[in-house]
Amino acid sequence: MISYTLKRLNRKTLGLYIRHGNLEVRAPHKCPQSEIDRFVASKQKWITGKLAISQEQETSKKSFILDYGNEIYFCGELYPIVARIGTQAGFDGKCFYMPSGLNHAQIKDVCIKIYRRLAKIHITNVVAIYAPQMGAVPSSVKINSAKTRWGSCSSKKNLNFSWRLIMAGDDVIVYVVVHELAHLLQMNHSAKFWAIVESVLPDYRQRQKRLKALQKRLATENWD
Repeated sequence: MISYTLKRLNRKTLGLYIRHGNLEVRAPHKCPQSEIDRFVASKQKWITGKLAISQEQETSKKSFILDYGNEIYFCGELYPIVARIGTQAGFDGKCFYMPSGLNHAQIKDVCIKIYRRLAKIHITNVVAIYAPQMGAVPSSVKINSAKTRWGSCSSKKNLNFSWRLIMAGDDVIVYVVVHELAHLLQMNHSAKFWAIVESVLPDYRQRQKRLKALQKRLATENWD
């Protein structure tokens, strides 16, 4: 029997979740233990495959470090991390530059700060291009640290984007922006919503695939 962590919640169905290389089962409060065990056993093949992938990702995350000379992505292209004399850090179109003598954790922190600045500028510009085309009027554009949501749209018409999105190619960034702008017109994922997205980006499905590829790669990197 596969070992798992059980959480009993106010829900009607059983659910399986893979978290950090471990299996979590969520079950209704009154669901019998025997039924839970049968459910887990019936999904053993799926669980085994997903656990293997998750555990491999966790191993890769633990070994993930950033150092001078490493290359990291900006708008889908790789650029080196370079040490420079002085105290300034930034991106000059050729490299991510920062002071010398930083340890791995400090280098990562500096890279994230640069990414956040770049994301604010670049993504805001993309919104400014596509919002008028779509007749959408966002209240604000903000950058957050979301790990699993590339973008979101609030009921107050605030658009939020993860700084991690700036690693993606421009075509993927545009897709996420258009996706969130479409939510200003349709706050759901109905056929009407996808029709709006497709009217702007007929190839949005291909862009979705490239976004998933980025998500898969980031699952092996520790940017926390």
